[in-house]
Amino acid sequence: MAIVLVAAMPAVSSIDITDRDLGSEESMWALYERWCEHLNVDCDHGDKARRFNVFKENARMIHEFNQGDAPYKLSLNLFGDMTDEEVDHVYGHCSNLTSDGGNRHQGKFTHGVVVARDDLPMYVDWRMMGYDQRPSAVTSVKRKIGCRACWAFAATAAVEGINSIRTRKLIPLSAQQLVDCDKKNFGCRGGNAQLAFKYIKENGGITSDANYPYVAFEQGRCLVPKKNPIITIDGFKRVPPNDELALMQAVASQPVVVVVDPNGFRRYGGGVFVGPCGTNLTHEMIVVGYGTTDEHDLKRRVDYWIIKNSWGAKWGEDGYIRMARGVSGLTEGLCGILMEASYPVKN
Repeated sequence: MAIVLVAAMPAVSSIDITDRDLGSEESMWALYERWCEHLNVDCDHGDKARRFNVFKENARMIHEFNQGDAPYKLSLNLFGDMTDEEVDHVYGHCSNLTSDGGNRHQGKFTHGVVVARDDLPMYVDWRMMGYDQRPSAVTSVKRKIGCRACWAFAATAAVEGINSIRTRKLIPLSAQQLVDCDKKNFGCRGGNAQLAFKYIKENGGITSDANYPYVAFEQGRCLVPKKNPIITIDGFKRVPPNDELALMQAVASQPVVVVVDPNGFRRYGGGVFVGPCGTNLTHEMIVVGYGTTDEHDLKRRVDYWIIKNSWGAKWGEDGYIRMARGVSGLTEGLCGILMEASYPVKN
């Protein structure tokens, strides 16, 4: 069995809230200004008073939650002065599993053909140099901003991963090409990675992010440069649904796209997220590993997935979330993580 290098967990990307911060209107304003500076948010606008009132409610709720003993914390992340409804309006519903006319099953199930391995590791982390004796297979965390393109970021991350594994070259790929050129998806109005994989294969590949950078809106036409280094794939496969072992096998071989319900972890700040969470699958992310907390008390150990998001590096654990794995009674996995998983194939 290959030696597995395990990464230290990322730092929590948030600011602390103390009882003193919540003690007066003046201290709350100071906390708000500190949050604006930390997130590089322009808070000097005509809507500032209403934003501040939303921020106060969020800060109190987050502080109260964090006094409990849950294995994860909430934080004043980029959604600090937004209501849940506003977050959903701006960032939500970026995955559309029926955008291919309802025919989702164009990719073959794995059936162990590609991902089966007898030496399934206890820990996997594709961010690490040296994992499975390979270079890193994960690029830096992106932020999709006002474009509902989580599907495009998840798809490019998966292709970046398998390309690095096969060629030992980690090249950031163009989510903007998918937004502008993949006409079976709907750009900033949503889409899904499975159709994106199909586009990449049929198009003969995808260009780099440097050649076709992300601009956070649809440009109205496909602007793929004539001289563009193309990364190709040979197709994609779907992980059998509601099969945790199959997903672990897939992730042990390469980063894998999953579709989840994001409503429970909008304000996630760090630790292992254990819910509550539903199965309204509207958000796509990329699983880049799994592991188990190293608690000395065996009863407090929690198995988890390591998942890369597209909400920026100041969300969660430097842009990542650890989500509980093997949750009793949830055959579909926490937040529906086992229901729709897929990955690109590169021979």
